[in-house]
Amino acid sequence: MAGRLEGKVALITGGARGQGAAEATLFAEEGAVVVITDVLDGDGEAMASSNDRVRYLHHDVTNEDEWAAVVEEMLEDFGKIDVLINNAGIFRYGSIAETTLAEYRQVIDVNQVGVFLGLKHVGPVMAAAGSGSIVNISSVAGMRGPATMVAYTASKWAVRGMTKVAMNEFAPSGVRVNSVHPGLIETPMLEHHPMIEGGQADALIRRVPYGRLAEAEEVARLALFLASDDSEYMNGVEFVIDGGMTQGF
Repeated sequence: MAGRLEGKVALITGGARGQGAAEATLFAEEGAVVVITDVLDGDGEAMASSNDRVRYLHHDVTNEDEWAAVVEEMLEDFGKIDVLINNAGIFRYGSIAETTLAEYRQVIDVNQVGVFLGLKHVGPVMAAAGSGSIVNISSVAGMRGPATMVAYTASKWAVRGMTKVAMNEFAPSGVRVNSVHPGLIETPMLEHHPMIEGGQADALIRRVPYGRLAEAEEVARLALFLASDDSEYMNGVEFVIDGGMTQGF
């Protein structure tokens, strides 16, 4: 039986490890040719060498020239881009008073500008082809306003908003744009959470009504659904995957 992404070409930013790597592995299993990009060259090359359907390209998502180069190479080699997962992101904790301007801008550049550049360079390619699915990875922080996460929260609210704009601009050309809002996911990024670093992992998990952290593969399955034709009539939607955390009391 054919996979759910058979014949499709997917680009996943931040794909060298964690959630992006889980998405790449699942997409390849479902028949896609997958290009992962990252700045973690060692992890990215190791990921690609373990799967003959995955290719790695060095790519700083804050650099517009590198976006243009990635898109150009993919079009030369595959002739199309069917799926974009804007997954690359970084996490910095700190109150408004403690956060430096440099730290704030670093998070905004990766998490917000990186997504903007992905939309700018890949969206028109998909629109010209008359189809495509873009999945922007936001966060539950893009639905709320948690303390000590000012830069991260600002960036993820921006991703949520840009998703709506991109949907309205690209939908007439047959391109879908949706956002995914994960909660606490067991990835290397979560290791830097102050409650984890402070030995309060159990207290953090108690905030999740479902009673556990999510695995990266669970988010990957949601991304797969949105990348596939199974979600063909879903556009501009916020998909929360957090074990009930944003709905809990």
